[in-house]
Amino acid sequence: MTQQVLAGKIGLVFGVANKRSIAWAIAKAWAAAGARLIFNYQGERLKENVEELVGEFGESTPLFSCDVSSDDEIKAFFENVRGQTQRVDLMLHSLAFAPREALEGDFVSTTREAFRMAQDISAYSLVALAREATPLMTNGGSIVAMTYYGAEKVVPHYNVMGVAKASLEASTRYLAYDLGPKKIRVNCLSAGPVQTLAARGISGFTSMLKHYQERAPLKRSCDPAELGATGVFLASDGAAAITGQVIYVDGGYQIMGM
Repeated sequence: MTQQVLAGKIGLVFGVANKRSIAWAIAKAWAAAGARLIFNYQGERLKENVEELVGEFGESTPLFSCDVSSDDEIKAFFENVRGQTQRVDLMLHSLAFAPREALEGDFVSTTREAFRMAQDISAYSLVALAREATPLMTNGGSIVAMTYYGAEKVVPHYNVMGVAKASLEASTRYLAYDLGPKKIRVNCLSAGPVQTLAARGISGFTSMLKHYQERAPLKRSCDPAELGATGVFLASDGAAAITGQVIYVDGGYQIMGM
């Protein structure tokens, strides 16, 4: 039984798509630590998946539609949240998207539209969601966004998503500065490669996993439960003085030069 370090906390979870989603691993860990959660889903196609998963937390777990590329949908989502609670303590941003073709060829071939879309959904959405969540975080709060090492160094085929994640990480720092006086912390969790639906869209993912097993100090990447545990730490009072940071959960791979 996880210690109830998040007892009484209310969290918003953006980005659960299926049971292998990193967002789901963190949501489960937050719930086990005592948090009450509210979920988004994007479009009717994913609604059933998310509904089935959150059913694990009981029938009454709130679930609302929110396509983060639409300001109107974000506003409507937060109206629904206000119908459930007057206070929010936690928010998980586990959202990223780029057209498949932009994650296959050369970065130089990225179209204007693919670049715009990747930035909008993967980076700007954090700003838009944080802006709406802030008035509800009346006791301070913790915002956690998911990133990846491809923001910092070139990972072949990660392409426009690497640039979007770099934007996400910079946004995290600026948000941390803006929201710090309100006792709202904003951090990124940088996961090593994990078998998720999103990862399977990245060309050469299997060899990437093998590379971590050969090169990382711990001779492996990470597993979803470890991401969940770090997510709980960042959401808890144990991380009360940590903001604007990128925390690597990647078997130590990020420290290696060769």
